[in-house]
Amino acid sequence: MFHSIPMRKYLVIVTLFLANPCHGQLIKKKAAMPPSPLDKIVVNDQFASATLHEVYQTLMTNYKVNIIYDSNYCKKRYFSYWFSKTPFTRAIEITTRDPGVSIKPLDKMTYYIDSALNITIKYDRTSTIYTEDGKLAEVMPVQKKFEGPAEKKNFNISGKVVDVASGEPLPFVTVTVSGTGIGTVSNADGLFSLLNVPSDTATISASYLGYLTRTIYLNPQMQTGNFIIELFPGGAVSLKDVVVTGNRNDMMKMSSGDLSMIKLSPAKLAELPNVGEKDVMRAFQLMPGVSASNESSSGLYVRGGTPDQNLVVYDGFTIYHVDHLYGFFSAFNANAVKDVQLYKGGFDSKFGGRLSSVMELTGKEGNKKNFNLGGDISLLSCNLFTEIPLTENISIMAAWRRSWKGPIYNWIFDSFNQNDNETEQQPVMTGGPGGGPSDETKTTSYFSDLNVKVTYKPTEKDNIAYSYFYSIDKLDNSTNFTAPGGFGGGNSSGFSNGTTDLTRYGNVGMSLKWSRKWADRLYGNTLVSYSNYYSERDRSNERTTTNSSTSETTTIKNGILENNDLTDLSFKSDYEWNLFKWSDLGFGIFGTDYDINYNYSQDDTSEVLARSGHGILTGGYIQDKMTFFKKRLEIKPGIRLSYFDITGKLYQEPRLATGLNITDRLSLKGSYGQFYQFANRITREDILSGSRDFWILSDETKVPVSKSTHYIAGVSYETNNYLFSVEAYKKDLENISEYSMRFSTTRFSTTVNESFYTGYGFAKGIELLVQKKARKFTGWVSYSLGQARNHFDVYGEGYFAANQDVTHEFKAVSVYKYKRWDFSATLVYATGRPYTAPAGSYSITLLDGTSEDYFTVTTKNSLRLPDYHRLDLSASYHIFNSNKKDIGYMSLSLFNAYNQTNVWYKQYYISEGSVIESNVNYLGITPNLTLSLKIR
Repeated sequence: MFHSIPMRKYLVIVTLFLANPCHGQLIKKKAAMPPSPLDKIVVNDQFASATLHEVYQTLMTNYKVNIIYDSNYCKKRYFSYWFSKTPFTRAIEITTRDPGVSIKPLDKMTYYIDSALNITIKYDRTSTIYTEDGKLAEVMPVQKKFEGPAEKKNFNISGKVVDVASGEPLPFVTVTVSGTGIGTVSNADGLFSLLNVPSDTATISASYLGYLTRTIYLNPQMQTGNFIIELFPGGAVSLKDVVVTGNRNDMMKMSSGDLSMIKLSPAKLAELPNVGEKDVMRAFQLMPGVSASNESSSGLYVRGGTPDQNLVVYDGFTIYHVDHLYGFFSAFNANAVKDVQLYKGGFDSKFGGRLSSVMELTGKEGNKKNFNLGGDISLLSCNLFTEIPLTENISIMAAWRRSWKGPIYNWIFDSFNQNDNETEQQPVMTGGPGGGPSDETKTTSYFSDLNVKVTYKPTEKDNIAYSYFYSIDKLDNSTNFTAPGGFGGGNSSGFSNGTTDLTRYGNVGMSLKWSRKWADRLYGNTLVSYSNYYSERDRSNERTTTNSSTSETTTIKNGILENNDLTDLSFKSDYEWNLFKWSDLGFGIFGTDYDINYNYSQDDTSEVLARSGHGILTGGYIQDKMTFFKKRLEIKPGIRLSYFDITGKLYQEPRLATGLNITDRLSLKGSYGQFYQFANRITREDILSGSRDFWILSDETKVPVSKSTHYIAGVSYETNNYLFSVEAYKKDLENISEYSMRFSTTRFSTTVNESFYTGYGFAKGIELLVQKKARKFTGWVSYSLGQARNHFDVYGEGYFAANQDVTHEFKAVSVYKYKRWDFSATLVYATGRPYTAPAGSYSITLLDGTSEDYFTVTTKNSLRLPDYHRLDLSASYHIFNSNKKDIGYMSLSLFNAYNQTNVWYKQYYISEGSVIESNVNYLGITPNLTLSLKIR
């Protein structure tokens, strides 16, 4: 009997051990039939991205019914729904999620559900579906558009967008009603609400970077609450009449709704060349408007700004330092990051405390369905992650990474350690039988980080998430020389000489967030967070002498001691209220308790600079996103108010963004905003060996609260395959600070003058972008013309080039896919950055008869380093398991493939009255090999 049923139709056969079942009531507008005993069964199960095979197995186990179905097909089709007191017959109908469902009796005991989808599946001999490269496909079902009349009009749809395989919520997904101006963006928890959907036969579209755009045809039988949209990865296939390979391969996306906003797909970072780790921050340096010529910092120099002017938020808490290993790698583990977006300027009112830009990272919650384990190993580090679904409502994600002393790590450490130290390491010497001198070198060098996220969903409306982040770098190259008393003959005193060369820095952060969907139109989240940045730098020499006669010891310590400690305790509560179909209101309150300390001394008794600041920042914001003329025109006014207790002032930050879609492809945008920064990273000028930075708190005396004003305009033209974009910007800066030590000399003495200087400046420029978004060959080309200028009265009249000024910057990124292979290349060219150099030297005889060498300097930043350029290459081969599932890759990268010598900074020292110059260079050609594997 069952063999007569066409296999091209999706079927579920329900065999009951009950009498006289009848299901005519499922067919709308047809004669009612006697009630079925199945109607007495109520389903209360929740499914998130489960296969239909798993759904039917669960229903059979929980409700003692027998369901016979085409397992080959059902194992490839995913289903998400929250059943609550749903009649069993209705539940079976919902599992099809298709129009035209009918129930046909086969006999008194057996009925089957026949879907009129008319979908033909092209199977090979093993009844599985493969993509062009031979990988087992994620199958995205395609519905046939409902042809019947609509039953509801102008109603609301609310639900969640999730990854089809893991069930993990997807944030910031664009969800629209096709052919109308109705649309929205899912929030950080993947929740969305569509207001005033014109009819229940409309078409819904959902798009997200790195995933296929999903089209859903509504029909009157569909649930409008708890509406689950499952998105398939970019490598998925779509079923129509034949198997079709997905052709989208977006790695980067310029936001269609926000000016100067860029999204990046963390899942595609492995396609880019790298020095040892797939790196979120390094990938953003390939974007237009973000400088890529500073290898020594993973921080972002955005549109003439500095890394401290870029707010970095990870799961709601602020990260104040993003570097590993001299800045060559960022502290963010790509395996722990789900979503990342960068606002290059004119950002929303909910963000504040920075002058230039905002980077928002969302951590993974972990697989909601299955246990997963994976990791990477390269010539630099090892990286492990796991995803654990403890229960239906609790999931855990953890990722750990640590460097190991492989070729790349040693190469970088040795190169820059030698450049940074005048003391060379000596081989270990041990004393002979007579107890001779010993020289011991202790070398400890590594970086490590840990991410943990626990997510708990107590109800359908609530979500609680705890996120923890830890990173540390320790670079210790200390030595110790010991000589016993009598060494060298006679009664000489014993001594020990210890040279400390220790740098240790890191971040610790955590947040606890409660999110709640109060109503279809109102969503809110409340968060408490803790963040701590610490930096310890000890470059000192300690000599201890022991008198052999009296046994008295004398200790003298000199050198550089530097400590910076920042603690941030924060609270914020944000709300999104869909007032009308043309108005989305955002509002919230916030508060931060800062405690920042900095100490800099040149020996154990001479304290050059000591700063300690404690302050509380509180405030609120409101912003309204209004759309008119079917979303052709968008206006987004807002204001942020901040009260800083140290200054006792209220700071007002008005914001305004506008957008006009002239056609479906051509858009004009503009924005204006004012921004304040209360915690500042100050540059400590060091002419001889390169400047250093440290965090301190504004106090309105030596270090005022800094301010910037943004003016941005742009135009873009976008097709399915290409994007052309032009953006121009100008930033006016006020109350920027710098710290410098300068020497003043009189006839009788020389004194050190240390001062904080306050100035102003501007940054302006234009950015051009051409992006190819689809097919096998993708990538982009960008050009930036920029100017960053500062003015400090102490350095003379007029403006001078800021340290981060780069006039021209050109970048090209290309990715080519061929079967299992990904080939990529990146090319960067930038004009040289400015620097200040000694112009000459002189010697001063001090009162004790000794002499000291000093130097005079050129005009501030009047010289330029040589132009910077490099080419990076990579090739990746995807690894499949026996079931043709993609479980990893092997990648070979060449950083700086043609071995260009690029200058990091200049070093100087004075010898016999002459200034000697030397270059500290960046890395030459650096290969890397990475192996990445995971269970699923």
